[in-house]
Amino acid sequence: MQIYEVGERASDILLIQPVDDHDLELIESEAAAIRQLAGRDFHLTAVRVRDWNRDLTPWEAPPVFGKEGFGNGAGETLQEILELAGGEKKKIILGGYSLAGLFALWAGYRTDCFAGIAAASPSVWFPGFSDFMRENTMKAGCVYLSLGDREEKTRNQVMARAGDCIREARELLERQGTCCTLEWNEGNHFKDPDLRTARAFAWVMNHIG
Repeated sequence: MQIYEVGERASDILLIQPVDDHDLELIESEAAAIRQLAGRDFHLTAVRVRDWNRDLTPWEAPPVFGKEGFGNGAGETLQEILELAGGEKKKIILGGYSLAGLFALWAGYRTDCFAGIAAASPSVWFPGFSDFMRENTMKAGCVYLSLGDREEKTRNQVMARAGDCIREARELLERQGTCCTLEWNEGNHFKDPDLRTARAFAWVMNHIG
């Protein structure tokens, strides 16, 4: 597991974000936006995952685009992250973009280690995930959700479910009493991922006390 750190190590807020190479290219601009939006110190630990489609998904699923399917490596990734954060007496927020946002949501149901979940444009269209949310209870106290307003306007029938799935996700979380918001961003899935992720982290930072 490769680790990249940004921000103030002494901060009582630890942000953990699974990333790929593209995310790492934008991590400094993301951190700058978090500072501006949240107005408080934080320590951001970016965790470089080895296999994006496998390491961030909780069960196997067929390809949605291209030829690469999805694996069941989320449990192993979560264990590594929990070991990373195990000695920290801080408020820990887990977040990410796209499949990393899906992973963060899933992890929030699996452990009470996280004070909040920052899920920016999460891949809630992932087969079976809505059922998973219906059958389980969120353990994090605060959840941010977002989606681009053009993400559900796609010819891909699986990914076009993103809008309905994220609306239902908000309803399920609110029904359980979880502090939650859903923000709609302008554009498709690929627009401003660093800024969208920054808004996600900043919102959770400002709602966990």
